[in-house]
Amino acid sequence: MIRLGPAAGYPFDGPRLLGGWTPPPVAAVYAVLYKPDPETRPERYAVIYVDQAEDLTREHFPFRHPRAACWIARAGSRWKVHICTYQVPGGLPAHREQIVRELTAVYRPRCNAEQFEPSWHENWIGHSR
Repeated sequence: MIRLGPAAGYPFDGPRLLGGWTPPPVAAVYAVLYKPDPETRPERYAVIYVDQAEDLTREHFPFRHPRAACWIARAGSRWKVHICTYQVPGGLPAHREQIVRELTAVYRPRCNAEQFEPSWHENWIGHSR
């Protein structure tokens, strides 16, 4: 298990090597990872892609996914790409998408085409002046 996200984070299953992994037929948020420094910090992972799916078996894992070439390039080899998944309890697509936006804002994964800013504006909160 690995925790991703701000504060306590979300409990993701994994990480596990993507090559040879068989995705389960479930709805989940998933993160693609690699180890940037496997020799000196083998327990450390970097998030390179985050997304969600209604059914993980339809995402074309392990390497037919549209962003797989980016994952392999970042990791250096298809055998250095890892995945972890989070089945959101009672999570509808909108909830999974919100978690993806949150994780993308936190980790800024390079293989995600769309990025999100972790920001807020004062006018979002009522202020009396």
